[in-house]
Amino acid sequence: QTTCNNTCTGSVHPNITPAGQVQDGNNNCRVTPGTHNPSISAQTVRNTLREAGLRACRPVVRQVLTRHHRQQRRLWAQTHRRWTRQDWQKVLFTDESRFCLTRGDGRIRFYHRRNERYTEACTLERDRFGGGGSIMVWGGVSQHHQTELVVIAGNLNAVRYREDILLPHVVPFLQAHPDMTLQHDNATSHTARSVRDFLQDRNVSVLPWPAKSPDLNPIEHVWDLLDRRVRARAIPSRYVL
Repeated sequence: QTTCNNTCTGSVHPNITPAGQVQDGNNNCRVTPGTHNPSISAQTVRNTLREAGLRACRPVVRQVLTRHHRQQRRLWAQTHRRWTRQDWQKVLFTDESRFCLTRGDGRIRFYHRRNERYTEACTLERDRFGGGGSIMVWGGVSQHHQTELVVIAGNLNAVRYREDILLPHVVPFLQAHPDMTLQHDNATSHTARSVRDFLQDRNVSVLPWPAKSPDLNPIEHVWDLLDRRVRARAIPSRYVL
């Protein structure tokens, strides 16, 4: 058995990284000779960490960016760094997003005393057959405009993107606002040859977009707001919808 930071032993110790993160107690920590103390329990370690203001948390998930991805993002930023607000307000930012219609997504936690596991306050009702699930939508926003919110049934491929999104929604919008530019990411349904030819034949201007850059698209804030509102409301049965 080994110890870490003079506070924990064996397989029950937490490992505090330089960034202040508390990792799983089963991870190995560095050997500290002469500080072994078998009388310290795992609960003592947890209490000490709690008193020190440290808490366990899940790591923040981020995109895997290669050197090429970073170079393309930097090049894109340098190319557009002199754009003014007037330039950006002429861009129609679009994207798809999927929303969970149930609040039971695995992130709900209850604190309860012993023998209170099945009390009403610690249970969550869920209709396994009549409700829940998820829904995918498409939308577009600019500084002064917004498109309709389009519900996408099933998966979105290049044909459906062209026939269900571009033709009935994007093209009429851009025809009504001829000075605007379309922005969409590099999803395969967006970059297929049939889609590129369709947009070129209709003289649609498309803003070049670096790969793996959802943080550059302001519509992500719209999705976050919509997701919060979806989670805050009571979701009826799918048959009611």
